[in-house]
Amino acid sequence: MRFGSKLWALAVPLLLSAQALAGDWDFEIGGEYRYLPQDPPYGVGDDAFSTSVRAEYFHDWNDGNDLFEFEAFYRWSEADDERTHGDIQDLAWIHVADGWELRSGVRTVFWGVTEFQHLVDIVNQSDLVERTDGEAKLGQPMINLSLVSDWGILDLYALFGFRERTFPGADGWPRGPVVISNEEADYESGAEEKKLDFAARWGMSIDAWELALSYFGGTSRDPEFRRLDAAGELVPFYRVIDQFGLEVQYNYDAWLLKMEALSRSGMTGGRYFATVFGFEYTLEGLFGGVSDLGIVSEYNYDERGEDSPDSYYLENDIALGLRWAMNDVASTEVLGGIIYDHKTNERVFSIEASRRLGDVWTINLDALFFHSQSPPTLEDLATGSFDPLYKLAQSSRNDLIQLELIRYF
Repeated sequence: MRFGSKLWALAVPLLLSAQALAGDWDFEIGGEYRYLPQDPPYGVGDDAFSTSVRAEYFHDWNDGNDLFEFEAFYRWSEADDERTHGDIQDLAWIHVADGWELRSGVRTVFWGVTEFQHLVDIVNQSDLVERTDGEAKLGQPMINLSLVSDWGILDLYALFGFRERTFPGADGWPRGPVVISNEEADYESGAEEKKLDFAARWGMSIDAWELALSYFGGTSRDPEFRRLDAAGELVPFYRVIDQFGLEVQYNYDAWLLKMEALSRSGMTGGRYFATVFGFEYTLEGLFGGVSDLGIVSEYNYDERGEDSPDSYYLENDIALGLRWAMNDVASTEVLGGIIYDHKTNERVFSIEASRRLGDVWTINLDALFFHSQSPPTLEDLATGSFDPLYKLAQSSRNDLIQLELIRYF
């Protein structure tokens, strides 16, 4: 039984209990259409339609000192069997006491302050078949003790049950020339997916400053690839690492300065340093109206250079973005961005937009456009006859325009 199936088996009896039925439910149903303007390389499927359903549940008792939370979703995709999947992001009991909280179960935790890359965010595994930008996460079983005092908030984590990263299948979007297996995985640890991981994070606000220090020790969420399976698919390999992280954010008038940095050991090549830093400046009341325009700029650095798994666009690159919030009754927002590699002149353009349609509908638009040299053929990759600097070329002709309509209940 795969780990996600075990979570569902645990969730059903809890939600059917009398205690659970006394709480509040929220539901949403979505329909999504993916349009591929070009013929994608490597046999990727055509335009595709998918539907999704998401359920959320909340219940508190004992004067609000005990809480139960649940959130799960399921998506069906007509094009990619690997994208037809479901997951439980939250299934947790939370106890609140004087100066501490205990959270037990499956949860989704976010670390980080920057916009284009969440460098230190490591507790939850990325769900790449749901979103390619790493924003979608798989639920992580854990026990989290949070200590609250005048010197800040200290969170201690024991993480049970490793979640393997999801990857698009042979007909999925986007993918490189070789499909990545979702059925096999190799581990450096003899305990494999049963290895117990530990993490800790201390955060504190001092006037206009927000600071956080973090540590993670356990199985890396970022896989390496060292072999092919019998079907010719790449098999993920998960190393044991330790990671020290830093988050800094400073708020001054309309300026927001941000930085994330990490030092990580255990990966190929030994310990390395990476950072992302930049600013966000907000123009309020644009053109004398009520809308705001945020200007975002960030620089990404990874000392591994081309050997970084993120070297498609995040090892020595500049990111620029504009965030427009209309502040209208429909909560209309648009975020446009570009990531630029000054070495190779490669660029990635992105657009995200959302708007409410009445009280119970929302429409979302996402688009990605890749600008690079032509993608290498399988023969080019086998013979090494293409410039490895142009790693983004493997994503060229993978442009995407995606429209989603969501109904809330």
